[in-house]
Amino acid sequence: MASPAKKRKLNSGAKQTTIPARGLEYFFAKQNKNGSSSKPPSSSQASESNAEPSEGQLTDEELARKLQAEWNAEAKAATKDDGNKSSPKKEPSVSAEPEVSESTSSSKPVQRPSPLPKTQVANANPSLSLSSVAATEDQASALIPLDESPLTFDPSKHIPQLRESWASEGGDASYALLTRCFVLVNGTQSRIKIVDTLVNCIRVLIEGDPSSLLPAVWLATNAISPPYISMELGLGGSAISRALKQVCGLDSRSLKAIYDRLGDPGDVAFEAKKKQSFTLRKPKPLTIKGVFQSLIKIAKTQGQGSGDVKQRIVDKLLQDARGGEESRYIVRTLCSNLRIGAVKTTLLIALSRAFLLSKPSGADFPTRNPQELAKLKKEELAEVWSKSEEIVKACFARHPDYNDIVPVLLEIGVTEELLIRCGLTLHIPLRPMLGSITRDLAEMLTKLQGRDFACEYKYDGQRAQIHCDANGKVSIFSRHLELMTDKYPDLVALVPKIRGEGVESFIMEGEVVAVDQSSGELKTFQTLTNRARKDVVIGSITIDVCLFAFDLMYLNGQPLMDRSFRERRDMLRSLFVEIPYRFTWVKSLDATSQESEVVLDFFKSAVESKCEGIMVKILDNLPELEYGGENTEQTEAQVPTEKKAAKNGNKGKGKATTSNQEPEKKRSRRKPLLATYEPDKRLDSWLKVKKDYHASFDTLDLIPVAGWHGQGRKAKWWSPILLAVRNEETGSLEAVCKCMSGFTDAFYKANKEFYDNGEIGEPKNTHAQKPSFVEYDGGHPDVWFEPQEVWEMAFADITISPTYTAAIGLVQEDKGLSLRFPRFLKKREDKGIDEASTSEFLAALWRKQEAKGPAAGKEAANPEEEADEDDLMET
Repeated sequence: MASPAKKRKLNSGAKQTTIPARGLEYFFAKQNKNGSSSKPPSSSQASESNAEPSEGQLTDEELARKLQAEWNAEAKAATKDDGNKSSPKKEPSVSAEPEVSESTSSSKPVQRPSPLPKTQVANANPSLSLSSVAATEDQASALIPLDESPLTFDPSKHIPQLRESWASEGGDASYALLTRCFVLVNGTQSRIKIVDTLVNCIRVLIEGDPSSLLPAVWLATNAISPPYISMELGLGGSAISRALKQVCGLDSRSLKAIYDRLGDPGDVAFEAKKKQSFTLRKPKPLTIKGVFQSLIKIAKTQGQGSGDVKQRIVDKLLQDARGGEESRYIVRTLCSNLRIGAVKTTLLIALSRAFLLSKPSGADFPTRNPQELAKLKKEELAEVWSKSEEIVKACFARHPDYNDIVPVLLEIGVTEELLIRCGLTLHIPLRPMLGSITRDLAEMLTKLQGRDFACEYKYDGQRAQIHCDANGKVSIFSRHLELMTDKYPDLVALVPKIRGEGVESFIMEGEVVAVDQSSGELKTFQTLTNRARKDVVIGSITIDVCLFAFDLMYLNGQPLMDRSFRERRDMLRSLFVEIPYRFTWVKSLDATSQESEVVLDFFKSAVESKCEGIMVKILDNLPELEYGGENTEQTEAQVPTEKKAAKNGNKGKGKATTSNQEPEKKRSRRKPLLATYEPDKRLDSWLKVKKDYHASFDTLDLIPVAGWHGQGRKAKWWSPILLAVRNEETGSLEAVCKCMSGFTDAFYKANKEFYDNGEIGEPKNTHAQKPSFVEYDGGHPDVWFEPQEVWEMAFADITISPTYTAAIGLVQEDKGLSLRFPRFLKKREDKGIDEASTSEFLAALWRKQEAKGPAAGKEAANPEEEADEDDLMET
């Protein structure tokens, strides 16, 4: 092995046929060669050296000085001060490049001149301080077993060490703790493990740093504000690309190569950070509060020069990220796509359980002893969890803003008082109640046997929630809770005219429909979408609308949700003033299950009036009358029971039976259907019968998740396309079928443009690797889509499939369900992916199909056969 002196002689050769490897070894060897002077070269000398590099490019020392100068100029005096205070102690470097790792194997500081090239040497300039990237990772957070059971996990054992680690940042919890949680959650498909990990992370924050809990919750939900407050980061993929190149020292070609190989921007950041062997100064540890405040600053930065300000914030976040995992989740957060498989419901469950076990110092609300809970039977423990979960879920459904809920939780814990202090509030939208789907009128009449119900026209418009306070302030929200007051100034101006005598404040729900105000003729939803969305001026409106009101949830300071639908409807119609073609009630008919002919005529009239179908709603609360419907979409309470039955081999759940006992047991487990308004729940108290469902085929709302390159004339498009249903429990997407039928050439072209490879961070981007939240055991698609659309699909029937994972465990333990002859109908622009059809709903359709005839439930022998049949159908 060559001596250090020999290496210096080789490096200083005047003529070289190839450019030598320029790792830290070469850098320090160069320093030792020129180390006769005790003073570092001046900046002018450095610039002269940069002007005439002996090898045609910058040496490591020159590159380091150049980058340090740029960062110093950017951060000005504050950054210089931080650099001058940095310790000269060097830490070992761990790098993907073998020569760099070898050259930095010692952490002991050595004074110049030194003949040892394997030792990092402190430069005389205190701001030039080479620091290992990997060695700066937070070891205190990395060792916490957050994935333990909450009944055995003790936060108090880890908090002292964490606080010692956090002390340098004023005691604020480090972002490394949240990253550790994300890594564990992303690494498992078990919903139990996901919930346990979130519970333990939240408990650590509750007891260790309560002030960081709220920003941690927002970061875990992949948001920085509730949906009704418009606050977007407004970052393009180029900002993240530039930051990665600047911080990690990559050129465009290298970054593009990593992105083409990995596909996910977060994974690209992880890989790029691994390639960064050293930094010029030790990163300032990121905190949960600091990351959240940076995101808020990005979202609020507007006007001239805002792009540069945002870029500097992004650069700083990635520069201070310690290790690859922090970089991965910082980038995913900046892309607004965290992808950890923890959906809204999971986080609410985690919050409720965490506050049942832990409380901040100084709080006096009661908590449960984990050791005592561990002694309970499984059913008893589930009951304890469910009580607190229902309170938190109900609170969030009525008041979906963590900014209000989390501080109250820290003060009083999970108690009934939470529903009072964070209850229904004017100008904060509640999450709307949803209706279950029925496939025909006969099924609907069977479900509601023995009850009085109202049939209403289901208009082809946009659902709206209207809030008005005593001062006359009006807010209008969409079904997704987005504020759209500016879109409908004509409705805002209409509110004072429709309020009857004695009406001061209210929350009303209705359907906004485009109409011809001279004739009252209803227009399509597509017409309504042509209306401007922001800053609409009344004088410029060309598409007139009418509000068809159907519910009243709040009146003069009093919530009405616990009252029956008949009461709420009577108050709506008696206290508000109808204005033809501008404000009225939905057309309705009261009936019973015995009046099938009347209901059928009403349904036909709705279809003839250009409506989508009808909504059917229970009028009165009848607690003593149990719900006896079968072969329907399950409620949340039913799903675990049916899954258990499926795993035990009970495949004939939907079939008729000769025993009278089994149906009685099913009915006895079902909760009675009530006529109350239940926010954020999809219950059989409301049923919808649409004209498409009434036809000879069924439909599902599916999510496109992947595609293959087509053959022949379709070679330039994606065909076939893989579609998936949504697993409501885990948040994952389960593949259900491939489709290449029902598409036009124009659609193929637009779809290829929509799902195309863009820059890193762009929402259109496709992925080279399968996302962790997509479940598919078939072949390898050519491209994976970023899930963001819902397509309505028709099909012939449902088959059991060994390839597709949709509803696996609900029908058979090791097989899922697939669709035969799937055919594209249309994009559901009114739906987000969280409203796509669920695996439970798919399983319910299969059971209904099985009850009608055994031939329909045959198992698909070859899943690829479906694509061939589709191709023939399309031809």
